[in-house]
Amino acid sequence: MSPADPAAAVRRVEAVWRIEAARLIAGLARTVRDVGLAEDLAQDALVAALEQWPESGVPDNPGAWLTAVARRRWVDGVRRQVTYERKLEEIGRDASAANPTLSEDPMSDIEIEPHVSDDVLRLMFTACHPVLPAEARVALTLRMVGGLTTEEIARAFLVTTPTMAARITRAKKTLADAGVPFEVPIGDELVGRLAAVLEVVYLMFNEGYTASSGATWTRPVLCEEAMRLGRMLAALSPGAAETHGLVALMEIQASRLRARVARDGSPITLLDQDRSRWDHTLIAHALAALARAETLDPHGLYVLQAAIAACHARAGSAEATDWVRIASLYGELVEATESPIVELNRAVAVSMADGPLAGLAVVDDLIADDVPALRNYHFVPAVRGDLLHKLGRLPEARVEFERAAGMTANEQERDLLLARAADCSLQ
Repeated sequence: MSPADPAAAVRRVEAVWRIEAARLIAGLARTVRDVGLAEDLAQDALVAALEQWPESGVPDNPGAWLTAVARRRWVDGVRRQVTYERKLEEIGRDASAANPTLSEDPMSDIEIEPHVSDDVLRLMFTACHPVLPAEARVALTLRMVGGLTTEEIARAFLVTTPTMAARITRAKKTLADAGVPFEVPIGDELVGRLAAVLEVVYLMFNEGYTASSGATWTRPVLCEEAMRLGRMLAALSPGAAETHGLVALMEIQASRLRARVARDGSPITLLDQDRSRWDHTLIAHALAALARAETLDPHGLYVLQAAIAACHARAGSAEATDWVRIASLYGELVEATESPIVELNRAVAVSMADGPLAGLAVVDDLIADDVPALRNYHFVPAVRGDLLHKLGRLPEARVEFERAAGMTANEQERDLLLARAADCSLQ
């Protein structure tokens, strides 16, 4: 490895963690049979990388380096435990109280299962075990599989960081106490746990599609991993409409990744994108997945969202988009979910179908309801600002754009919103 600029090395560590976290933790979980301990070991390896790479340089195979450090920490811990138990025996104490479940040769348990089809999928189903509350399952899996920070997960759930940290800690302890096996379930158990896993994949993809924080607008690697997992889930459950719906949704959204970002990294909104840059092969695959999902159940939440995305994918231009159908599909989603965020999305569709004044009325009704989940949600003032701008109410629009910029943690999005605010002042 070669020496590197310290700041650049730290950024590389963060990038490597995004890519390797899921595989690292999953591999460790297969070894130690405890997802909480696996994440702790992975975090120890991350700290070691942050300490060493700025001075020594980034290794040629950073994932293998992290794995080696994490396993070494585990083996050291096993050795300390074995030594402790032997000392207890030497002084005549009851060694059984020391929980001596590990082999005296700490290396003998490193390769418990030599052939594993996909450790990450096993990790997801373990973290989504029904012994955990639904929100804890999603949060824990986003942490361990998605590599998201506690702060990012807290923003996704619209809760405080300490609240989310406590939730994740409790979840890991619950899994350990319950002795949850590290495996992919089958039969009825698979069906019962599938919804939580699909939600995790969905949130992971969303974080990659529109990063909640940081200097980049998208994280394509996270999108790729989410799509890979989604396709595996569809193969595991071919008769589940929602798995195919989610695959279709992610693939249609991912088809636009190249067109969503300008050369300088700034965001390009959907209506302004060059549609010739969309990945039409991916769109064709997605539409086939959507067709299969709709034959199974056209009213699933992911199927409806995929149908909305398909309206955009099928339109040759922004003007040709079937906004009336999109607004109708969002209406179905609102009825099914009662989600204020879905209602906000419906407001945008209504504005495109019936005019900005109609969309603004939907947004203002949401604000009047004072929904707690929307109080710090930056898309509310962003959408309101856009509608006010279209209505020519520029001073009001500027205030909303500035409010939204102050609420987002993504640098590119903040710059876009501030630019729109400045544009209101110039007109």
